[in-house]
Amino acid sequence: MPPIRRLPDTLVNRIAAGEVVERPSSALKELVENAIDAGATRIAVKLVEGGLASLEVTDDGCGMTPEEMALALERHATSKLPDEAIEQVVTLGFRGEALPSIASVARFTLESRPRGAEQGWKRIVDHGELVAEGPAALPPGTRVRVENLFGKVPARRKFLRTARSEYAACKDVVQRLAMARPDVAISLDHGDRRILALQAGEGIENRVAQIVARELKDNGVMLDLERGAMRLTGVAGLPTYNRGVADHQYLFVNGRPVKDRLLTGAVRGAYADMLARDRHAVLALFLDIPPEDVDVNVHPAKTEVRFRDAQGVRGFIVSGLRQALSTGDKRSAQTPDAGAMARWQAEPLREEPAPALRSIFAGRDWTAPHASVAEPAAAWQATAGEVVAAPQGRAEEAAPIAAEAEDYPLGVARGQVANTYIVAEAKDGLVLVDQHAAHERLVLERLRAAGAEDAVKREQALLIPEVVELEETACDRLEEAAPRLAELGLAIERFGPSAMLVRSMPHAIARTDPEKLLRDIDDDLAVNGEALLLGEKLDLVLATMACHGSVRAGRSLRVDEMNALLREMERTPRSGQCNHGRPTWVKLSMDDVEKLFGRH
Repeated sequence: MPPIRRLPDTLVNRIAAGEVVERPSSALKELVENAIDAGATRIAVKLVEGGLASLEVTDDGCGMTPEEMALALERHATSKLPDEAIEQVVTLGFRGEALPSIASVARFTLESRPRGAEQGWKRIVDHGELVAEGPAALPPGTRVRVENLFGKVPARRKFLRTARSEYAACKDVVQRLAMARPDVAISLDHGDRRILALQAGEGIENRVAQIVARELKDNGVMLDLERGAMRLTGVAGLPTYNRGVADHQYLFVNGRPVKDRLLTGAVRGAYADMLARDRHAVLALFLDIPPEDVDVNVHPAKTEVRFRDAQGVRGFIVSGLRQALSTGDKRSAQTPDAGAMARWQAEPLREEPAPALRSIFAGRDWTAPHASVAEPAAAWQATAGEVVAAPQGRAEEAAPIAAEAEDYPLGVARGQVANTYIVAEAKDGLVLVDQHAAHERLVLERLRAAGAEDAVKREQALLIPEVVELEETACDRLEEAAPRLAELGLAIERFGPSAMLVRSMPHAIARTDPEKLLRDIDDDLAVNGEALLLGEKLDLVLATMACHGSVRAGRSLRVDEMNALLREMERTPRSGQCNHGRPTWVKLSMDDVEKLFGRH
């Protein structure tokens, strides 16, 4: 065994940097947090190439003397634990590791001037080595510049992502910290462009809406609740205002942005009866709790926390969210009666036909369902015309039913409930069909059977190209996926930093709202990565298209349209479940109907 020895300080700092500084956004987070802790009222962030070339943070905080600057670049030196009570941390930083760790893996320039000092001071550290120091001209405050991150650590440099990806991560860090402190003016520049310019004193509601989405202010409810020593504030989006991924959920504990499973689970539980499983709430929640009841010293990155009373915190968030969403004119979901629902038997979800439909699909090869159900494109187009055509009037009386109609497995339509559910009478019971979920599955199977060559690839040019405004990072993702989307009939191109121009839509969904379609596709790209839409996994794109091209809940259908939908379901495999795994139809047998009325 080699002898035990002390590691040199430069190596110790690099090891610490492996935990604290993973990428440019990690360094940026530490620097902005230091600026906030210094009492800054204005913070300016400048990025070059997403932070890969350089990142700079300037604040008007308290500043540091030359002696304090030298001490700040030593490990475990900090001004944020004056009495060594780590359980009483009230600042964002407290470990004293960030600055020396960053300086050990980059060219680090620190300039600072305390208020009242005649001049500032500068120290330049290049990958752990002090290369220069001397007077500097700057207003009171501190300016930190990080250049060539991991320039002399190629093993770490090669794991960094593209400039666009690193920029997106840096922007997310700035947005999260800006939400927590609406009393601080924060600006973000990327290259020569101004990305964010947030003014101080905007208030939580305005600051969150400005960062997340302008619509959130009109589609959300404010929270301000207290339970004991805990307080919950923020903005929660209505259940109808949701997204395809959970990256628009911002959670804070004592002003610290965190990513905590307990908190995300509490949000999911609060919205459980109001959102589909594949949809996620949009919100920003701020939990204030006594410092001794939460442990922030879990990980060097300080994004994880632990609560002394985890169940109490979870219950407070769940009940608080439910209470806020049910106040005033905001609708809240009501849980169905368990006894009544137990009498309904949902059709099992399976890849092969349900027993009631088995005779229709007799002899089909279920190992290759797509090929076995393929029909000529003209036939699919004809069927699509029957089902997709916009209704010209409200439901009408049914025509006399032929004798053989009673043999239809899904029965014959008798009417519509709440313009959402089709009620049909079958030979052996009562069938209730979710028209949107059912048609969503039909459209998806039609797109697959007709092939991407016909139903999906055919494009229909818009008479007037539509401009869709999105976040810049969303436009970056869509721009990269544009060639693949063009093969599917969706022609888009960049139209400025934060907008996309839609020139044509897939023929199968020509009436779809382009803005909603682009947002959902971007959500898929964000959560699943580039390979999803640029590779072989295009099922999710087809499912998104099917969702937009299907009959919506709340749309009045004629009786002939309802029957056309039922007959199409009987001809389509996997029609017992929608694209998201929920059942499309349930059946109540006549025996159960009679039991409900005491006839048995």
